[in-house]
Amino acid sequence: MCTSVAFSAPRKLFGRTLDLEYSFGQQVVITPRNHPLHFHRRSTMAHHLAMIGMATVDRDTALYAEAMNEKGLYMAGLNFPGNAYYTPPEQAAADAVAPYELIPLVLGRCETLAQAEAILKGIDLLNLPFAPGYPVAPLHWHIADGTGSMVLEVMEDGAHLYPDPVGVLTNNPPFPYQQMNLSNYQTLSPHPPRNTFAPALPLAVYGQGMGALGLPGDVSPMSRFVRAAFLKENALFTGDEIQDVTQFFHILDGVSMVRGSVITPEGKPDLTLYASCADASHGVYYYKTYENHQINGVRFTEALMDGEALSCYPLENQQHVHWVN
Repeated sequence: MCTSVAFSAPRKLFGRTLDLEYSFGQQVVITPRNHPLHFHRRSTMAHHLAMIGMATVDRDTALYAEAMNEKGLYMAGLNFPGNAYYTPPEQAAADAVAPYELIPLVLGRCETLAQAEAILKGIDLLNLPFAPGYPVAPLHWHIADGTGSMVLEVMEDGAHLYPDPVGVLTNNPPFPYQQMNLSNYQTLSPHPPRNTFAPALPLAVYGQGMGALGLPGDVSPMSRFVRAAFLKENALFTGDEIQDVTQFFHILDGVSMVRGSVITPEGKPDLTLYASCADASHGVYYYKTYENHQINGVRFTEALMDGEALSCYPLENQQHVHWVN
């Protein structure tokens, strides 16, 4: 359960919520240009574009949930259970990649969305875990830069790449159904409503926000897709760096999960572990966590991008209160 949002213009802001019932040891990680990227069936990339994002680190490898590279290309993996399909090793192509290898492959090689599209067309995903004890997560991917965004869904009938004019991705159902569902809400508006129901009746507008009556309020994937799209399309930005990042997080707040509001079949509470915002214009990865709503930032610097060792930044999970008396 996650929501990814991409603004390509005029501000290049990309990010997501990650909704899960358990922590996966996540931290902000910078993979520099000279840190080797290893693949099961492809040659090691000794030199590549640097990237920054949220990841688990094991065996000197960053397992990214989402990341942005130094050229401003963003990619996020979101849960896609029941639809994602990975090829068994004995049937997979010679250049197939495991799901956890996909973000490093694309962000390590591609500067633009067009280059990413060329690599991802017909991609074969290998049904192999990173290591024993790691699940093979069923995912689809949101990819974006300053020119737009697209969605990759690899299903049993092959790899599908969809242009994403909405700039939003959640989970099931597949992306074409999510887009089609938006047509059911095209009468909603942030403005006060006009009485088209019965113009002869004196129907009053008795509160602000009534133009959006019918906007779904639950946190199911289709409802989050609609709500994120509505908030994204109507959000106002000032052009100020920090104010715009703050506005981006307000959009993500609109699709976040409160602990206890969603219980998994195993009886565990699903919640928004963190929300992130990658600012491609300024080379900063921002985040806040469920426990700490202070916005924290990690900057891309030339020294960090040009090294060999991973740079890891544990999350600031303690809420800081600014006392004013």
